[in-house]
Amino acid sequence: MRNYISILLIVMLLSAGCSKFLDRPSENKPQATTIDYTDLSLMYQPVSGVYRTASSGTFGKWISMAIRSSRSDDIEPGNDDAGQIGIHNFQTDVTVKSYWGINDMWISMYAVVLGANSALAELDKFGKNIPASDADKTKLLAKYQAEVRFFRALAQFWLGRSFGAVPILGLESNDPAKLGTVGKSSIEDVNKYVMAEMDFCIANLEDARPNAATHVGGVTKYTALMLKAKAAMDLAGNNNGSTYWDVVLDCTNQIVNSGKFSLFSNYQQLFKMPGKLCDESILELQYSDFGKSSGDIVISGGPGEEWGNFFFFQGPENTYSSVITGPGWMVPTQKAVDFLKSRNDSVRLKMAIQYCGVNGAPGTYSVTPDGDTISGNGSRKKYFNGKSYTPSSQMTPGRVDYYGANNNVRIMRYAEALLMNAEAKIRKGQSGDAQVNLVRNRVKLASINGVTLQQLLDERHAELICEWWGERFNDLLRTDQAATVLPGFIKGRSEYIPIPQAQEDINSLLK
Repeated sequence: MRNYISILLIVMLLSAGCSKFLDRPSENKPQATTIDYTDLSLMYQPVSGVYRTASSGTFGKWISMAIRSSRSDDIEPGNDDAGQIGIHNFQTDVTVKSYWGINDMWISMYAVVLGANSALAELDKFGKNIPASDADKTKLLAKYQAEVRFFRALAQFWLGRSFGAVPILGLESNDPAKLGTVGKSSIEDVNKYVMAEMDFCIANLEDARPNAATHVGGVTKYTALMLKAKAAMDLAGNNNGSTYWDVVLDCTNQIVNSGKFSLFSNYQQLFKMPGKLCDESILELQYSDFGKSSGDIVISGGPGEEWGNFFFFQGPENTYSSVITGPGWMVPTQKAVDFLKSRNDSVRLKMAIQYCGVNGAPGTYSVTPDGDTISGNGSRKKYFNGKSYTPSSQMTPGRVDYYGANNNVRIMRYAEALLMNAEAKIRKGQSGDAQVNLVRNRVKLASINGVTLQQLLDERHAELICEWWGERFNDLLRTDQAATVLPGFIKGRSEYIPIPQAQEDINSLLK
């Protein structure tokens, strides 16, 4: 009963929040308790609320990222306290249904879906006040609906990748009374739903690079093309003859041939402040401390969850007098380090893998390429993740908490679009050399000719290493390599996280 109440409470909060646009009021002005839907100047505010919901404490939430990323062989949780041992067990014991983290992940992801549905309901109310003759406002409404539908589909996409067959909650499902009556859709149907949603988004979103969009950093046509390509790639799996590879190729061709994107030249700074919303960016979660030394701050942990902030929880356990510190979650594995070393992939190694002293030994110190001194911690944590590291020299002067608050979290990048394009070509018997070599040359690796599928997959592994969205694990699944590569993985049993017991107790259709 307690879990059921918690779900209903979340839905009610989302419904109330979306009618107040789920966002911090502009310039901290009080929000109206009633909305004037005839005032079309307010129409973007429900959209803004969905961006905020997706960023703060949901997509960037520490437990969700820890669960997804640590299922691969690149990252381990870094701590066994707070029930983290459950994360390891997903590969060997899929009956761990009572672990709080997977229930939290489920609720957080569906919070975005339900919040998006509420925002769409708000937009419909604005839409009823748009004169039939006002084509510009009608087009703007469709654009706003597309932005919201993108995030709803992205949440469903990640739910499917994580849990397999899951409910698809459309606008009609936002009634709390219906939550316990919606059954599961297959993972194939989830991906087909995502692709169909992206067709609407592609047709109605802005034809711009995100950093050149009307609302800088917002989702655009190319963000939707990227998500459609990902869903199609999952459907295609390891089947070279699948027509879904045609979809992947078409979508990524549109991104590449647009001429709007380019690789950020300085790979060492790609995930740091200089790379924020660069021309490589296709989707980022945005945060800010508004350039002030104190006061308001928008961080990925959400209000009251500063300890779980994306940058902080991956910070090293640093006892040196430095602001670069944290609890040391999500640690690069020795296998990841060895993989990059075996390729002589020195640029990626230098950026992605940061050292905690000398082999983690207490009383020893290491210095990052950006000049921060990091102490050894006396534990198994020899490394910390350089892709979540914002140097102290790039933090807002006066800020002493390691929240990286003026930095963004990268989700989709042009480098991955190039590699997806290359994979589609290789699987269709074409050459992917040009795209692969663009990515390789950026990190000072020599060009290769006649790139094979395994070389392409290795390049994806190296380029996306230690990132947080589960691409490595998913690549091993879709290419049928997981059982060979991941210790304890049992084919047919270890692919998905079990649906939380708390959710099955609420809705028997989830069993």
